[in-house]
Amino acid sequence: MCLRFLRWVALAGLLLTDAVYARDLRVCADPNNLPFSNEAGEGLENKIVSLIAEELGAEVRYTWWAQRRGFLRNTLKAGICDLVPSLPANFEGVRTTAPYYRSSYVFVTRADGPTITSFNDPVLRQLKIGVHLIGDDGSNTPPAHALSRRGMVENVRGYMIYGDYSEPNPPARIIEALAKGEIDVAIVWGPLGGYFAQREGIALRVTPVRPIFDGPKLPMVFDISMAVRKEDETLRQEVDAALARRRADVDAILRDYRLPRLDNGEMQAGRTP
Repeated sequence: MCLRFLRWVALAGLLLTDAVYARDLRVCADPNNLPFSNEAGEGLENKIVSLIAEELGAEVRYTWWAQRRGFLRNTLKAGICDLVPSLPANFEGVRTTAPYYRSSYVFVTRADGPTITSFNDPVLRQLKIGVHLIGDDGSNTPPAHALSRRGMVENVRGYMIYGDYSEPNPPARIIEALAKGEIDVAIVWGPLGGYFAQREGIALRVTPVRPIFDGPKLPMVFDISMAVRKEDETLRQEVDAALARRRADVDAILRDYRLPRLDNGEMQAGRTP
């Protein structure tokens, strides 16, 4: 009788586990891309995806893929996952959720250095500037284009955003160079600047780029969403609803990662703690 009872308890436990995780949430993400994601689950997107999975009664199943050219083609659009975090809202070729934060490119300087808010600040021409590069000029970051438009080339040092993938978090090299004094200012995407600036051994200042457009067509601010396949409207609605229900938790995660935001009044110039 006792043995039969124990077998029943074990079976009930298995059935309960299946009920709790009645589905998989298949996610494609970069395994080496903090502050957003990594294979150890330490990124802000890992944390937010976990919240969504809880709301959907799902278990997260990751497919890890370096977020480079061809990422969406080889992952979401190839059908090996159903959700990709951290894409600009209304990104072409996919269906995106409502944005869950808005951020800006930022100037990062040492606390004893100049406070810069605009590409038109004349002091920029006297400084060593670090900027992320992607590759071909047509696909470079907005700050790289903004500097080029003003003829600032000789005093600019480029850091490949993909970098050496054998090292942890390749985009962090530009902030490390700033802390070492190899450059005077780094111009980077806000989440990268806010996260890595606080991890250096010296005080750094993170200041949003102003204005939010450089000229009529070069944005410095982006709304960030999650993406599903264009035909997967049901999942998009589910993820939207989950993000809305866990709004307070999402905001807390973004604060923990020192993400500079424009959508809730938190985007202000200042030193990192």
